[in-house]
Amino acid sequence: MDTRSDPSHVRGQTKLFRGRPIRSERSTEGQKPKWLKVRAPGSPKYLRLKRLVREQSLHTVCEEANCPNIGDCWHHGTATFMILGGFCTQACTYCNVEHGRPNPIDLAEPGRVAEAVRALELDYVVVTSVNRDDLADGGAREFAKTITATRSLSPHCQIETLIPDFAGKSESLNIVLEAQPDVLNHNLETVSRLYPYTRPGGNYVRALKVLEHASQHKPKLTTKSGLMVGLGESWDELLDALQDLRRVECDILTVGQYLRPSMAHLQVSRYYHPNEFEALKSIALEMGFGHVESGPLVRSSYHAHEQSNAFATATSVTERQDSHDS
Repeated sequence: MDTRSDPSHVRGQTKLFRGRPIRSERSTEGQKPKWLKVRAPGSPKYLRLKRLVREQSLHTVCEEANCPNIGDCWHHGTATFMILGGFCTQACTYCNVEHGRPNPIDLAEPGRVAEAVRALELDYVVVTSVNRDDLADGGAREFAKTITATRSLSPHCQIETLIPDFAGKSESLNIVLEAQPDVLNHNLETVSRLYPYTRPGGNYVRALKVLEHASQHKPKLTTKSGLMVGLGESWDELLDALQDLRRVECDILTVGQYLRPSMAHLQVSRYYHPNEFEALKSIALEMGFGHVESGPLVRSSYHAHEQSNAFATATSVTERQDSHDS
């Protein structure tokens, strides 16, 4: 029996799933499994952050992508700021961010992001962007400027950058790396076979090379990537993608359920059961990922601070054990 294709026979997890069969639910438009239900946002902290985002004329991927966790994250005073405007030059079939002709670069945006981080007294922030294939550097310099501006006003704030692939240009990636983010995140998103249908402007191998280059150029940098499930992938294809990410020394992994933003977007192939996410987490940890966040509502920036801290703690423990063993 090939245990790779059956999450109920994950090595070391047979006992956990015995008598609790892994199951999934086929997509039914307008009907989602009960485990995907979330509270509508509206707490005072949520409203304060929303007001600040409006006042500073900022974009957040939380809003643009219709993230289901916006109420939870904003209630805890965390947000993922999206720089370089609200129009993406690519049109991924699963993404809710608008695509089209982007506006010129807003030169004051890095400063406004930095001011917002200071006003919110954040100790961890995620900065991402739309794809800007119209720019020679893909927007890399604006990432670097945002990192620098944020550090100048909030020197103790950790900064995670969730970057595009910069069309595979290593010189653009190096601009971001030299600005020294604490975490470099580039999402693989899906399996190799589905790239032509889901990310026609992307490239599976190129995405892996972004993470590989980051690990080689800055060996001490924490790298991170994320996958969505429910796009039509098989279990074996998912495991192959996990192995590919480990081959390029990706440290932190996130896995979450794809949710269809509208009827114009790619249909959900199926909803994964929470047990399946637990199985994927166990497999990924056995493969060597330093930290794994896997669940129906997990997104790459969800509890990003906790993810980074958990990885740092695990790394510290491993280093101490290695030192003791030597």
